[in-house]
Amino acid sequence: MLSMTGYGRSAKACDGRELVLELKSVNHRFLDLNFRMPRSFAYLEDGLRQEMQRRLSRGHIDLFATFRNTRQDSKRVAVDEALVRAYLDALEDVGRLGGLRCDVKLMDLAKLPDVMRVEEADEDQDALRQLAYSCLEAALDELTAMRKTEGERLKADISARLLNVEALTRRIQSRAPQVVEEYRQRLTQRVTEIMQEQPVDLARITQEVAQFCDRVNIDEEIARMDSHVKGMREAMEESAPVGRRLDFIVQEMNREANTMGSKASDIELVSAVVSLKSEIEKIREQVQNIE
Repeated sequence: MLSMTGYGRSAKACDGRELVLELKSVNHRFLDLNFRMPRSFAYLEDGLRQEMQRRLSRGHIDLFATFRNTRQDSKRVAVDEALVRAYLDALEDVGRLGGLRCDVKLMDLAKLPDVMRVEEADEDQDALRQLAYSCLEAALDELTAMRKTEGERLKADISARLLNVEALTRRIQSRAPQVVEEYRQRLTQRVTEIMQEQPVDLARITQEVAQFCDRVNIDEEIARMDSHVKGMREAMEESAPVGRRLDFIVQEMNREANTMGSKASDIELVSAVVSLKSEIEKIREQVQNIE
């Protein structure tokens, strides 16, 4: 089980090319990839995206790329020939106007604005692609390892809370029959008091108790809650991404707890249901972090 939160970094150098890739992952309903790379890496984005989609299924992932080329052929000096000719023609014109001979030195000409500019040389796309893919694999390995470690922590926390859910469910299950019995006793006492003054329809009393039992019966909710707890434990042992499945199970657990609360007619039962819903909410918060 993997968390959606993590960080991975890889730095590699090959033949004068140095690349650092950083991956930062946070929660997201789907897989959302965001690239921050030099413009010269634009042709690599589709391939890098496909590789990340192969390794990841959910989360907002930011990819940061820092590249440096230290090769001797990484830069070149370009000369604007048209501009040089324009400068020379203009200087000839100035010379004629002033009756002077055009005596232009090379260094003076080179210092004129925009005559020369330093440009990045065209990259070897195949070499850069191999470097980028190798760096990405290493960064993904580190990201996955961190997400796995965080996933184990989440699994331990959820497992502990599932034990609390089971304990509260047993507490509710044991208390529910007592509520019915206490209601029967109160009703019997009241009937006894009334019978001292006037006849009472015992069949009506029996029917009232039966209807109360039906209204507060939570056997089905208890059984479904136990089934959801079992299902969550089984899902957490799977190797495939289970975040969406766990989120659905938590919703069902919360629905059963709400139903129990609506049937609760006893302070102790209400208190136990509130505690149960609190534990389920804490599980829901943790499940939001799971891939």
